[in-house]
Amino acid sequence: MTVKLVVHRATQEIGGNCVEVTASGGQRLLLDIGRPLDAARGATDLLPATLDLGGAPATILISHPHQDHYGLLQAAPAAWPVHSGAATEKLIKLTAAIVGEPITRDFRTWNSDRPFQAGPFTVTPFLTDHSAFDAYMLLIEVEGRRILYSGDFRLHGRKSSLVTRFMSKPPDDIDVMLLEGTNLGADKPWMSEDELEAQFCRLFGETRGRVFVAWSAQNIDRTVTLYRACLKTGRTLVVDLYTAEVLELLGEYANLPRAGWKQIRVVITSAFANLYRARGNEAFVSRMAEHGIAARRLAETPSEWVVMTRKSLIRDYFRQNVTPDADDAWSWSMWRGYLDGADGQAMQAWLGCNGARACHLHTSGHASPDDLRKFASAMQAGCVVPIHGAAWDTHAAGFDAIRRLGDGEPLVI
Repeated sequence: MTVKLVVHRATQEIGGNCVEVTASGGQRLLLDIGRPLDAARGATDLLPATLDLGGAPATILISHPHQDHYGLLQAAPAAWPVHSGAATEKLIKLTAAIVGEPITRDFRTWNSDRPFQAGPFTVTPFLTDHSAFDAYMLLIEVEGRRILYSGDFRLHGRKSSLVTRFMSKPPDDIDVMLLEGTNLGADKPWMSEDELEAQFCRLFGETRGRVFVAWSAQNIDRTVTLYRACLKTGRTLVVDLYTAEVLELLGEYANLPRAGWKQIRVVITSAFANLYRARGNEAFVSRMAEHGIAARRLAETPSEWVVMTRKSLIRDYFRQNVTPDADDAWSWSMWRGYLDGADGQAMQAWLGCNGARACHLHTSGHASPDDLRKFASAMQAGCVVPIHGAAWDTHAAGFDAIRRLGDGEPLVI
């Protein structure tokens, strides 16, 4: 009996993960089906050429709700079943509806640490620490082989204990570990969210006016960090309708700040309100308005506000005379590379046009190089297959038993 592993995409790049495990009987499992990060907006026909769409149906496992891990789901055959965490399903479908590309597939959901069967495969998901909510590592067992898929993870977020506990008692006898390497060769901040919270507290305290912050609505750790910093400094966190919906959606899975809590308000902008009404979600807009403010309020009592900022909000802010000035500060709390894109440059020009101070506070959603090495050492896998990284060829020192593959190259286990 032979088990075959193929990384269709992600051996040479960050994101776009698509990994296939095939049992000797031909049954197939697909670990993520991600959209490449460098794919042009609106691009189609992005599935890897080596992925056979006409063979036996493959069961798709989605490790977490980031587009570079699920973004090509709709392109897969409709007969292929999909499994994920329950919150992951909700976040994927919410995001898809917002961008106008609804996900029409049914999902089967799992629970952390509880094995389930997918044909001959026994799959055990392990909730992990990542900037995405509801992210998992996956242990795959089939025909006496054991494969660990790290997915995306870190050891410095608000759920770091999940990873340290996993490292203290790893699965036995791992034959192959698929290990992410996003931050190999990178120069990024890897402070804890608690350390980041302290830095935001200092920024909020020393800024006379507003603090405009750009961060991902689905980076729940960052929302919590900003909210806690607001509580400590007497400011109010202002989020948009989409972020308010994300927080409400996830309320059943964690005790998260949301509309109605003290020192958090929802800004009701015309563009987002019209988008929600067009989706038939007038009731949500009305409900959020009970805890909301109009954009023009952000021009008043400026020392009160920490303002969520994204390109889709700028036009409404500008119309209501909400433009950063010399008393304000702004922070890009995401990967700095996004600032180089057209949207990032437009935001940077607007945020800095009147002399607002830039103070970029962020910490990576992925493990540091040292933590990647510590994790690999703890797992003691028979071999490590590098994925989700662009610097594995030059920064593999300190990892034992590396088995370098190319996209589409099979590995018999």
